[in-house]
Amino acid sequence: MTTVPVVARSPKLQAGGGVAIVVVMIGVMITAIDTTIVVLALPEIERSLHVVLDSVIWVVIGYLLVITLLATQVGRLGDMFGRVRMYEAGFVVFVVGSALCALAWDEASIVAFRLLQGVGGALVTANSGAIIADLFPREQRGKAYGYNGIGFSLGAVLGILLGGAIVTYVSWRWIFWINVPIGLLGVGLALRLLHDRAQPERHRLDPVGMVTLGLGLFGVLWAVTKLATTPLNAELTGYLAGGVVLIGLFVVSERRVSEPMLSLSLFKVPAMTPSLLAALFQGLANYAVLFLVIMYLQGARHLTPIHASLLLIPGYLVGAAIGPVAGRLADRFAPVLPATVGLAVQVVALFVYAHLPLATGLWLVVAGSVINGVGASCFFPANSSAVMKASPPEAFGISSGMLRTFANVGMVFSFSMAILIASRSISRRLAFAIFVGSSSLRPDDARALTSGLHAAFYASMGLMALAALFSATRATPVGGSRRRA
Repeated sequence: MTTVPVVARSPKLQAGGGVAIVVVMIGVMITAIDTTIVVLALPEIERSLHVVLDSVIWVVIGYLLVITLLATQVGRLGDMFGRVRMYEAGFVVFVVGSALCALAWDEASIVAFRLLQGVGGALVTANSGAIIADLFPREQRGKAYGYNGIGFSLGAVLGILLGGAIVTYVSWRWIFWINVPIGLLGVGLALRLLHDRAQPERHRLDPVGMVTLGLGLFGVLWAVTKLATTPLNAELTGYLAGGVVLIGLFVVSERRVSEPMLSLSLFKVPAMTPSLLAALFQGLANYAVLFLVIMYLQGARHLTPIHASLLLIPGYLVGAAIGPVAGRLADRFAPVLPATVGLAVQVVALFVYAHLPLATGLWLVVAGSVINGVGASCFFPANSSAVMKASPPEAFGISSGMLRTFANVGMVFSFSMAILIASRSISRRLAFAIFVGSSSLRPDDARALTSGLHAAFYASMGLMALAALFSATRATPVGGSRRRA
């Protein structure tokens, strides 16, 4: 089926777009809450469910991996059967997955239920961008994505505040129960305020692509994650080589199917490829920052997880304020400028983090967080706007899914890459335990950890600069106008 836009472009219906985008913001907010709140709960989950140290990180990575694998396919489902319908289904699946996570009884159950949560998260995140593209005309999408960024920033802040309080005073299980009423509220509002109209048209999914990419990413990610705690051996080499081969087969298979998982025809659209690559390298560079800063604060400065996370709140709050402004700039001057400037600002933030000493006021961490929040809030709405402006209307769903896929591929590898670099001066297992929050450093090891973290931040600076380079190369006319994507 081909989805007719959620709303027509009449003034009356556009006036209701502001109310409808609140529903989309709730979906973004709930997924953001789940990201930060789970990080704070990892030590308690590890102890309560007797999860081995090597596996506890899959509570985070498994969720992201599922979203990565499903984003384009559930985006295509939105194009076929209705973006709002799939968005609402995502809320339902996410609520069910959250409730099951709260009831988990061992390592296998918590990881499995987090994977189910990831299915719901994929349906929500992949279709939310397409819904915004339907709700707003081209010249207003940057502003809309900027407001959508408020949902992410507020969700991250709520995740820190609620997560710290819940883990400290109640039980880690309530970090998942809290998603249930928020998700049900989102479903109710979506059913009331968002509507799809569809006309039949046949499309196909790409199961071969999903399997080859899924197993390939899993093999590489499993090997790289294991390297964070164990030395390279034959088993890990086999996983790594097998994963690379399967990813190669995925690329070959995508060229031979009529409707591939990653729509290769979209790469021919001007501005699409550099925008997607900018998202990939930004995710690879920036997602690890949260982990690295928390490692510094918990390991070298001996802060608790909640106290460490509270220092990052100013960055999220400033980011929430900057997002709509950056979105309006993207509408007025074209996305390339605010997106590229935002990435350059994030390079500055990483430089600040790369010079964190052992004996300094923690204000420097707050300053880095604020600078990073400004940069991220300039990049995300502008880059999302660039992708959706470049996309044909009939492919909004898969284009939004491809953006999420590229960003998440960077994110799922970001942590493993950072931990490998950061652990060059101390044992990998100790570095891993510091991040999880189940161990802290002796004073004589703190300097070594800090040196390793600085190296990881410098590596992230290089990746972020590469993202900025891709962003700057997409100054291509869109739709024959003078605006540039």
